Amino acid sequence: MNYKLIIILPLLVIFMIACIKTKKLTVPASLLAGLIGFLIRTGAGYPGLIILVAFFIMGVLATSHKKELKANAGEQQRTASQVFANGGMAAILATIAIFYPHREELNLMMAASLASATADTLSSELGMVYGRRFYNVLTFKRDGKGLNGVVSLEGTILGAAGALVIAGIYGIGHGFNYQCLVIVFAGIMGNLADSVLGATLERKHKIGNDTVNFLNTLFAAFVAGLLY
Repeated sequence: MNYKLIIILPLLVIFMIACIKTKKLTVPASLLAGLIGFLIRTGAGYPGLIILVAFFIMGVLATSHKKELKANAGEQQRTASQVFANGGMAAILATIAIFYPHREELNLMMAASLASATADTLSSELGMVYGRRFYNVLTFKRDGKGLNGVVSLEGTILGAAGALVIAGIYGIGHGFNYQCLVIVFAGIMGNLADSVLGATLERKHKIGNDTVNFLNTLFAAFVAGLLY
């Protein structure tokens, strides 16, 4: 372990304590978030860690914004399963990158998975606030606000904007090129996959929301890897 990794450990501890004190995450979720942060910093460097932090900040702000207007207004602390559902794919890719540090596609796939998680969070949380008309993603018929597989134009645009922010951070760290476009596209496709899974398997109670969230990040990483 080099000195840069030693420096990051106290910062991760402070982050975990802050999440527990502010009740953003449960204790197990905070510990898992710290581990994911450490793995991503080790495997993807500071650009990867900054992307993770950006996702977390945007997610917290979006979740807290006008909470009284949302269908999930009663939800409070995020659990460990929710943390893994959103950041687990990135952590897995980061772990692989530790052993294969020169595989550029792993950083791209990692960023894409977090772009998808960001797009999903912003589109659902802010879509419930700013969306005007809500549609079933499969039938395009009007449907209930906050239901699984329901989307709005406003939420979709806000989700895409979140993926764009992640791509921008990636570009600052790795250079602005076609890979940034891949991240945005993969993030949007992952968010779409989330809605499709929500409208089908989740509505039928075949899988839960955490599984849907993990699968959308997996799909986004796959898309990015395919387009690399």
